[in-house]
Amino acid sequence: MPRATTLILMLAGLCCSSLGQYNEEEDLAWLQYYLRQSRASSYNYVPYYEEEESPAYAYSYPSATDAEPEPEPQPQQAVPWRCPQECDCPPNFSSAMYCDTRGLRYLPFVPSRMKYVYFQNNLVSSIQEGAFDNATELEWLALHNNQIGSERMGKRVFGKLKRLERLYMNNNNLTRLPSPLPRSLRELHLSYNHISKVPSNALEGLENLTALYLSHNFIFEMGASLKGLSSLILADLSYNNLRKVPDGLPASLEQLYLEYNYIDAIPDDYFQVSPRLLYVRMSHNGLTNQGLSSNTFNSSSILELDLSYNRLQKIPRVNTNLENLYLQGNQINEFSISSFCSVVDVMNYSRLQVLRLDGNAIKRNAVPPDAPLCLRRATVIEI
Repeated sequence: MPRATTLILMLAGLCCSSLGQYNEEEDLAWLQYYLRQSRASSYNYVPYYEEEESPAYAYSYPSATDAEPEPEPQPQQAVPWRCPQECDCPPNFSSAMYCDTRGLRYLPFVPSRMKYVYFQNNLVSSIQEGAFDNATELEWLALHNNQIGSERMGKRVFGKLKRLERLYMNNNNLTRLPSPLPRSLRELHLSYNHISKVPSNALEGLENLTALYLSHNFIFEMGASLKGLSSLILADLSYNNLRKVPDGLPASLEQLYLEYNYIDAIPDDYFQVSPRLLYVRMSHNGLTNQGLSSNTFNSSSILELDLSYNRLQKIPRVNTNLENLYLQGNQINEFSISSFCSVVDVMNYSRLQVLRLDGNAIKRNAVPPDAPLCLRRATVIEI
């Protein structure tokens, strides 16, 4: 046997022996990543999640639009470790794929092992049917700051994501809520879209949802869409076109944000069904005293209540446990101590710490003499 051939065989044997000590797919993934980095990429990310490998998937790309021609990418071979050439998949964080801020107009394929995928800050306008059918392990999916429209989404694009916990689609062109949504979802971010209505069944089955962000839309109707969300802690419905409060708050709710709407009334005992409610913000609405009952805000759990910039003429009655009350920018013309303390003595007093009444018609000399006894905890009172 020629000497050169013998040498080649010996080197091959050594390489195979060395590679046998490691996972072949990981070696190939590292090599691909190293070659891509050495050519062009300067991407650097410090991971903090564990990695996991999953089976392969074959995926085809959509073609570019006629209006804005773009070279059509070639489908890549279905290999478990392969990362799309448009993205970065750090080898020591193999369950994450970073495709953000790259001017993409389409969604590259998602390898099946991925748990955390980031497509934000691109020019994506559509999501084809089956785009995530292979990536059933996804937990985080970031699609915010794109141009995605409801009419250009597959009907069940999220249907197979049984482990998805966080979905970010804020700052897009959505006109309705995506449906169906996975029951595993914990956070749903849909702010800064064009949604006008939330049907009562739009969030049905989302028993694990803890945070719902729908601010800066055009929503004029919510119905009882929040009622079945038994784990919901935060609901942000600010900056919309609501003329009435949502029906049926969940008992788990702790934070309710309704500022910058057109609400002028609140039903009796509306907040009593949410015994954990801590923060209520309803500034910049059209609330009047005629639209409130005497006990609307007399909830022992509420710690912060923002009713600033409404059309109130009197201070509504609040619970003695309330700590921060914002009433600036209303039409209040009297300081009623009974709004804070039904009985004023040494044992009965308000826990209020901050009271803002500036921007109203109250005069400083209108403060009753027993106010210091009732509001003994207050550190800020602005009139």
